[in-house]
Amino acid sequence: MNRPAHLSRLTDADDDPFPSAPAGRYFNRELSWLAFNRRVLEEATNRAHPLLERLRFLSISGNNLDEFFMVRVAGLKGQQAQEVDRLSADGMTPAQQLAAVTAEADKLMADQQTVWRDLRAELAEQDIHVLGSRQIDDESVGWLEQHFRRQIFPILTPQALDPAHPFPFMPNKGLAVMFDLQRLSDGEPIRELVMIPSTVKRFLRLPGESARYVAIESIVKRFSHLLFPGYEVQGAAEFRVLRDSDIEIEEEAEDLVRYFRSAIKRRRRGRVIRLELETGMADGLSEVLRDELGEQDTIVTESGSFLGWADLDALTDEDRPDLKWPSFTPRFPERIREYGGDCFAAIKAKDIVVHHPYETFEVVIAFLKQAAADPDVVAIKQTLYRAGKQSAVIAALIAAAEAGKSVTAVVELKARFDEEQNLYWASALERAGVQVVYGFIDWKTHAKVSMVVRREGEEFRTYIHFGTGNYHPITARIYTDLSYFTADPKLGDDAAQMFNYITGYVEPQALNCISLSPRDLRPQLIELIDREIAHARAGRPASIWAKMNSLVDPEMIEKLYEASGAGVEIDLIVRGICCLKPGVEGMSERIRVKSIVGRFLEHSRIWAFGDGEPLPNDSAALFISSADWMPRNFDRRVEYMLPITNPTVHDQVLDQVMVANLIDNEQSWVLDAEGKYTRIEPGERPFNLHRYFMTNPSLSGRGAALEASGQVPHLSLARR
Repeated sequence: MNRPAHLSRLTDADDDPFPSAPAGRYFNRELSWLAFNRRVLEEATNRAHPLLERLRFLSISGNNLDEFFMVRVAGLKGQQAQEVDRLSADGMTPAQQLAAVTAEADKLMADQQTVWRDLRAELAEQDIHVLGSRQIDDESVGWLEQHFRRQIFPILTPQALDPAHPFPFMPNKGLAVMFDLQRLSDGEPIRELVMIPSTVKRFLRLPGESARYVAIESIVKRFSHLLFPGYEVQGAAEFRVLRDSDIEIEEEAEDLVRYFRSAIKRRRRGRVIRLELETGMADGLSEVLRDELGEQDTIVTESGSFLGWADLDALTDEDRPDLKWPSFTPRFPERIREYGGDCFAAIKAKDIVVHHPYETFEVVIAFLKQAAADPDVVAIKQTLYRAGKQSAVIAALIAAAEAGKSVTAVVELKARFDEEQNLYWASALERAGVQVVYGFIDWKTHAKVSMVVRREGEEFRTYIHFGTGNYHPITARIYTDLSYFTADPKLGDDAAQMFNYITGYVEPQALNCISLSPRDLRPQLIELIDREIAHARAGRPASIWAKMNSLVDPEMIEKLYEASGAGVEIDLIVRGICCLKPGVEGMSERIRVKSIVGRFLEHSRIWAFGDGEPLPNDSAALFISSADWMPRNFDRRVEYMLPITNPTVHDQVLDQVMVANLIDNEQSWVLDAEGKYTRIEPGERPFNLHRYFMTNPSLSGRGAALEASGQVPHLSLARR
């Protein structure tokens, strides 16, 4: 396959080192991520949140940590096994990073156990009980035994462990119970293993008014006499495994679809990265598991009395609205309602930005559905990174193809942990007549763009949707993102060139507005920062505001350090990983970093440059993007950066969204020069940006009502 010669062979796990950097200029990427997950866990102890929402934060922290081991720790272990001596940006070898990461992860897991113990007690006070195998009352035992016999027993497969029965394969995230038994007739010992099928719900709710739950492994222990009649249980304990789950693309992969189908199967059998044992497991059982599952470099941990924190999310489904956040219904933009729901008419009249999840993602679905049904629409082009399992976006594209329109879908197979789902969607789209393209072998297509070409009179007009988040209807309810709709011909031309770049490797020659990685996104950002440096050196106001999920790229960090030294005031809102050290005298004293963790997951990428005036101002250079500031986003992904010039949209994004993020003091953490995050105390003027946007309609979404008032509401920075 022909492709540009400059394609990189690095994977996402290879966030580029910066070997020439002096020591002490960066925080370690992996430790910074663990610090982020600790902030997530801290929300589980935040009594300002409802109880079941705090439980959800514990679940999220567990799921996050699982993926961290399956990908990041697996990558470090791979480097160590291959004797890769490349240093991280902060100067650590893979072995040093593994030692530091393991120690910090152990502390985090110990704190998860403490949080669970406290939450479990608080849940019991609210009549929600999680019972152990010995806590089931006599009244419930009969019902539970009947349920076990009929619903659980038939799908369990006890397996003896002896020379005739080798240790079975344990799947990734597999949970099992190991039993030491003794035959009653002759005292003969035997060891048995019972794997918990992933198809079984982790928790069973007992009948009755009280909410009483029993974990499946506790049920298996409680009725072990039914599984092993004629035996006495001498010991029983749970264990769980996490496997290497990264998929690396080989240069010689000739058929990407076939390669990924095979790679997904191989991933299920990846090497064991982490073996979790129930605390207090008998030495004999522990030794067997270490021998059978623990490779030379496997991390073995005793993880308390409960394994698999992510599964606790099931308990949050309990019908207790008093223990959850008040329900919230996203608004549909008034601007589109004023045009009778005609998305094209509304967009043609004026650019629109939609702020998710406060404004519904259904507007994006409506845009695509209208395109599919409109006889004047001749073509639709769509990128798909994560579309979810129940995707109205896929349904709209299929409907459009079946209606005879030219439909192109760029399906990203390399979206981690969504590869299998994306293969399924690709097959469904192809069957419907959609032209499915998988983009570059070595790069991920991470840009979120939808393009609709419509015949209007004797001409064609292009309508475009640029998103900072995925076309995923589920995450769009909890991720804060921006959707930008426009019919600007220049942006239409840029979008067309971007799609041609992905589908045909036709490199854009003269983009009008947008920047693309890996083509020119980093250089454009550096040029914008250099402009602020020039303003500062000329004695003019110079400032940068940037909101993103992660800040890792050494070249960008060094440029920000340079800007700080030149006198540029820099405010960064970095939710997750931040390798930049703020507030260091002589290096970054003018840089401030905060992280926001709350009801919604801050996901939008927004960048503002004062251009000679204090921020916010009407002439500021403002951009939205699909990219974080990481080597992979700049060098190994197709991403876009879009300038915002429409005055109303500019006001909304800069004077509302960015200012709200900066003045939030109820769910914000400040990073110091030592790498410590400290929660901001609200004081006398509390402000919660999520609550604000839930109760205040956006500017462009308010349509004529805003224009009639003649006023544009601005948030004040005075709260900071």
